[in-house]
Amino acid sequence: MDRMLYVVMSGAKETLLAQASNSHNLANANTPGFLADLQTFRSMPVHGDGHPTRVYSMSERPAAELTHGAAVATGRALDVAVDGDGWFAVQARDGNEAYTRRGDLRVDTNGLLTTGNGLPVIGNNGPIAIPPAEKMEIAADGTISIRPIGQSATELAVIDRIKLVNPPLDGLSKGQDSLMRLKDGAEAPADADIQLATGLLESSNVNIVDAMVQMIGLSRRFELQVKMMKEADEAEQALASIMRMG
Repeated sequence: MDRMLYVVMSGAKETLLAQASNSHNLANANTPGFLADLQTFRSMPVHGDGHPTRVYSMSERPAAELTHGAAVATGRALDVAVDGDGWFAVQARDGNEAYTRRGDLRVDTNGLLTTGNGLPVIGNNGPIAIPPAEKMEIAADGTISIRPIGQSATELAVIDRIKLVNPPLDGLSKGQDSLMRLKDGAEAPADADIQLATGLLESSNVNIVDAMVQMIGLSRRFELQVKMMKEADEAEQALASIMRMG
């Protein structure tokens, strides 16, 4: 019975991991540019003495859902969305370059152009710094122009250009911080063909209905596995009782 209990226990553990991943997707359903994590189960044979007649389940995240979220009109000048394929280059928390489609940009207290979650946006020579200005514009090619304080409306100065990249999708992987990186650890080259749309924001690609259905299915799976563990325990107790009678 201990083998049966082990197999069911491993299934319950992996179901909890899958539920955590699904809950993470739901929690980010309203996060701009968020890419949902995919989750799959597969059977793994239990090797040991004798023939591997038993299997245990394993939950794994094979990839992220790379379809684009819907573009939502905001009218905000610093909200930009990648038109088609492509990514913004940002500086991750570890200081390395990473990629995202999150375009709710803002200027922080240090004058750095960042995403809505505080990651510096990378330009031609590293993170983009915005000097004091009366107005800032982002062109379709990612070029950033400002009107310096005290200058006329026609006096625009180009200060930098957002680094936009478009590496092959099969060469990207999603990290635990929800950012994309090249699998080989290199930095993707800038792609001048990528265009931006201003006043738009790409929403998350999480399908809330599918995620809720999956949550219910995983909950029922876990309940069934807990029930099987109880039945295994009851069967072991019954067997022990019979042995004592003998």
